[in-house]
Amino acid sequence: MSAQGDCEFLVKRARELVPGDLWAAKAWLITARSLYPADFNIQYEMYTIERNAERTASAGRLLYDMFVNFPDQPAVWREISVITSALRNDSQDKQTQFLRGLFETLPGRVQCEMLLKATEQCFNTLERAEMLLLLLRRFPETVVQHGVGLGETLLDAESIEDQESPVNCFRKLFVCDVLPLIINNPDVRLPASLLYKYLNKAAEFYINYVTRSTQTESQYQGSQDSSDIMSPSKRSSQKYVIDGLTEKSSQITDPWERLFKILSVVGMRCEWQMDKGRRSFGDILHRMKDLCRYISNFDSDAHAKYKNQVVYSTMLVFFKNAFQYVSNIQPSLFQGPNAPNQAPLVLLEDVTNIYGDTDIDRNKHIHKKRKLAEGREKTMQSSDDEDPSGKARSRHITVNKADLANSIEVLESFKLARESWELLYSLETLDKEFTRICLSWKTDTWLWLRIFLTDMIIYQGQYKKAISSLHHLAALQGSHSPQQITGQGSLENQRALIQLATCHFALGEYRQTCEKVLDLMCCILLPIQEGGKVQEEQPKVKSKFRKGSDLKLWPCTSRAIMPYCLHLLLACFKLRAFTDSRDDMALGHVIVLLQHEWPRGENLFLKAINKICQQGNFQYENFFNYVTNIDMLEEFAYLRTQEGGKIHLELLPNQAMLIKTSSPPVGLLQQEFIPVLQPSIQTADRHHTVTRGITKGVKEDFRLAMERQVSRCGENLMVVLHRFCINEKILLLQTLA
Repeated sequence: MSAQGDCEFLVKRARELVPGDLWAAKAWLITARSLYPADFNIQYEMYTIERNAERTASAGRLLYDMFVNFPDQPAVWREISVITSALRNDSQDKQTQFLRGLFETLPGRVQCEMLLKATEQCFNTLERAEMLLLLLRRFPETVVQHGVGLGETLLDAESIEDQESPVNCFRKLFVCDVLPLIINNPDVRLPASLLYKYLNKAAEFYINYVTRSTQTESQYQGSQDSSDIMSPSKRSSQKYVIDGLTEKSSQITDPWERLFKILSVVGMRCEWQMDKGRRSFGDILHRMKDLCRYISNFDSDAHAKYKNQVVYSTMLVFFKNAFQYVSNIQPSLFQGPNAPNQAPLVLLEDVTNIYGDTDIDRNKHIHKKRKLAEGREKTMQSSDDEDPSGKARSRHITVNKADLANSIEVLESFKLARESWELLYSLETLDKEFTRICLSWKTDTWLWLRIFLTDMIIYQGQYKKAISSLHHLAALQGSHSPQQITGQGSLENQRALIQLATCHFALGEYRQTCEKVLDLMCCILLPIQEGGKVQEEQPKVKSKFRKGSDLKLWPCTSRAIMPYCLHLLLACFKLRAFTDSRDDMALGHVIVLLQHEWPRGENLFLKAINKICQQGNFQYENFFNYVTNIDMLEEFAYLRTQEGGKIHLELLPNQAMLIKTSSPPVGLLQQEFIPVLQPSIQTADRHHTVTRGITKGVKEDFRLAMERQVSRCGENLMVVLHRFCINEKILLLQTLA
């Protein structure tokens, strides 16, 4: 029998003995190995027996012998491949743990050589990179030789594979795994240009990772605790899987912390003017402002160095705080359908001072107050409101604590982001570099950033520019994936309409303001409630206007936005109604709108009544369709009397349409309607009657219409005003033409 035949016979015999007598099988193989020490099959069979028995130490020794003596055998590389896969695997099963333990028994030199040769066997870029990463992590001394090469390989692979997003497997491995090994190793010498390139790649990756929109997360899974989701720094807890990586490898904890750490290390290596210890974003920004003051005094090399310090430091402060702001005012943009039920907020001009002076004596009837001649002109003049544009005052933003619990932090983020943006555009060299970076990152396609920039431009009072930005925002919204949820789309549409309206209003373009408001009214869904209860649920606003508080973050909900829309409409028509020229239609619209938040607009209503008295007559044929306020009805009834001036009123377009047969007749002297009046009207010393003087020769149709109107005083006012906006859209726009 030949030597080869003998070896095969011995191996075969040992295999037959394994199930029944393991020790006998081992004896056969030991004998065979002593007879034929250069035969691979005998040693491989010995290794297989030890591996299957999960004897870590003995299997490790045999693997080491095979790796040294038979380095070209395919079976050896198959085993090494299985072991290195186990080293890269996140699994904790028994077999994987055994293979890791087996590898640990090998001498360090052999581990290093084995990983290096295993890397050479890999033809897949991602697998090769992960294998080399194993080597770099276990043997830091190899970073000098292989670190930069691995980094460049990953960046080249990203370009070759033509990845659409910076958040891809190649960039993730480079930024999160390779780059820290490179820049934290003092023996790796890198030119400043390469460090800036790597910092740029890291910043682009982390910012895109943190701000990734729910619309692009096709592999987003599960829901998280709302407290975690609310914190942008904890969004790593979301089960987001990057294509080509495992779920565990795709998760990044504290991405902003990691990014600023890279900034700090790169700054030290580039010899920036660094401060020891951790500093707040405000401190960093203040330091960069100081540096900008004397940056032009440096020579060209130092100027370039400090220019990069200012640009990258300020830029990261900007993006961090801009995201912090947007993620709080519109959390659903990043959290999707699993977001907590927090209403989004929208930045608007604060027009809550539209009524002017609201200090009035609520214990007297309006027409009785009108009779107080001395105080009358004084009362009328006090209702002239301030310029609503806010351009002449310092800009402040207010927000109700109930709408945004961490409002102080959010507004501070808005301030820091705004100041960072202004610093980046304060010098031509900074502007040029920042613009170059933004173009390469395609920041003009970032929806969340456009939301911030729009708010910032509105804050700056650049309303024409803000209108352009809002159109850009609408284009971005339309370019999003069709998988986008409908609610988000309608939300963006409503945000755009109300902000367009507030910008047109600030520019004095009242017809465009009215047009946008009325378009928005079509989107508003009124809650179904009993009459008189809607106002109780509206956001409470202080009647005293605090000077300087000319911007406000409003909840972007129908319940909150509709009152704001009514304020805008009132502001538009008020300017038209109280000019020297006569405009009964505008004045009528104002009277209808003044019912909202009554009696806050009582003084302004007095001004309207005063103008009607001066005119001697008044025509508004929509009066009985939309005016249901008992105080107003009483005042108009009084105007028809001898004491009220016998004013000629034309308020009836068609008597047959106005007097609804469904409404029961109400006697002139009856007081049964009082219990259905709004709570604000029901005061013990305020008894209302529309009968005074009406029965003394007034026309029957006016008398009946007024009676019917009293029976409507308990109607839901918001429903009435909503119907007014929808039904009279053409008329309202024509009035402002």
